[in-house]
This record gives sequence, structure tokens and C-alpha cells, in this order.
Amino acid sequence: MNEQDKIKSTHDESLKNKQGDSGAKPSSWSRLLSKRWVFPAVYTAAAALILTLVWVYQDAGQKPLNPDNAAVVSQGEAGSKTGAVNGDPEALEVVASAESLVWPVASPSEVEVVKPYYDENGTEENHIAAMVQYNNTFVTNTGIDIAREDNKSFDVKAALSGEVTRVEDVAVLGKVIEVTSPGELKTVYQSLGETKVKQGDEVKQGDTLATAGRNEMEKSLGNHVHFEVHEDGKIVNPSDLLPQR
Repeated sequence: MNEQDKIKSTHDESLKNKQGDSGAKPSSWSRLLSKRWVFPAVYTAAAALILTLVWVYQDAGQKPLNPDNAAVVSQGEAGSKTGAVNGDPEALEVVASAESLVWPVASPSEVEVVKPYYDENGTEENHIAAMVQYNNTFVTNTGIDIAREDNKSFDVKAALSGEVTRVEDVAVLGKVIEVTSPGELKTVYQSLGETKVKQGDEVKQGDTLATAGRNEMEKSLGNHVHFEVHEDGKIVNPSDLLPQR
């Protein structure tokens, strides 16, 4: 064998040895993938990641998209309450129209109806009791007359909230106060003593308007208040609207 053949033989053996070493020693990645537990572990990790993303999405969906909406609603409610407190005309009208008629006195139990309202459909007893005699003539009573049993004077109160639209001293009827309320309602108070309000005043239900007094029309009743209720321009029976004492 000549020298060239020896060199070639040596080179071939070197290549075979290198190839043999490479086949005998697989890479770390190949060894990892050859493990049986690798793919189940990867699948479990992926599933856990997907579930986490789902939970995060659902939790975000349950939260309000615009948290400022709650603040806007609260401010609106607070504004409506503030309007009522500050005397907003519309708020006051709603409150007044929702009022129920109350007795025009401080203590209803301390007074009595000494002359009833004349009811056209009432009994004969009502018709007799509700007639008012003045200068040898008889007229029907258009309201109710309220007095104390001891004939003492008492404070006359506003039966409804509203505006004082009339304060007048009438010769036969005595001093008269008229209060106009929302809903075409008017309450009229006659036979008054000392008045406490003037025309144009705004009064609330229960405010003192005057004291009970005397008048020429019903002077036999002594100290009393003649109380009328007008609805849509028509006189109605106050006793049908007043609460039981």
C-alpha cells in the first residue's frame, strides 16, 4: 500500500468515527421529546392557561362598563332632593297637590261643628240644622262653623298649603282669608279675629292664619270660624274631606 492509500484510509476511518459519535449521542431536545410525560404536561399547562383567560374575561364582563354612571344617577337624585328643599316651584306644587285636607285648628278634639254644611241630598235634620237666620231671613250654610264648647277664641290654621289670595274685612261676614292651592282648590276662613297673614303670602299647611272671632251673620255662635272649601269653582262639603277627629 502506497503512501496515498494510507492517508485516504486514515481519513475514511476518521469520518466513520465522527458519524458514529453523532448517532450515539442524540441532542437534549430530542431526549426531552422522547419522554412520555412531556406531552400530557404541555396539554395540562395549556388547558390551565385557557381556563384562566376565561375566568378573567367573565369577571371583567360582570363589572359595569362605565363606573361613572352610578355617580351620575346619584347626582341626579341629589339634585332632585335639593330642588325640593330649596323651594323649586314644581317640587312645591307636587307636594301641595298631594296634601290631604286637615282641620283648620291646632287641636281638632277641642272643637266641634256647631253648624253643618247644607247638603242638598241630606236629611231633613241636616236641612234644618244647616239654615242660617239673618234679619228674619234664612239662608243655607255654605261651609261648616267650628267653635269651642267654652266659647273661647282659638288659632285658625291653614288646612292646605298655598298662596293667600284674599284678606278682607266684610261687614256681615267679619274678617275673611282665602288661600288658593294647586289643583283648583280654595279654602276660605270667615268670622276671624286678629289676622296673622297678608295677601300674597305663601303659607304651609298648619300655619296660623288668624284667631277665631265673631261676625254679624252668625253672631249667635259667638267665637267661631266659618270654613269653606271650593273645588273647581264649586262649593263642596268640608266634612266629606276632613279626617275624623
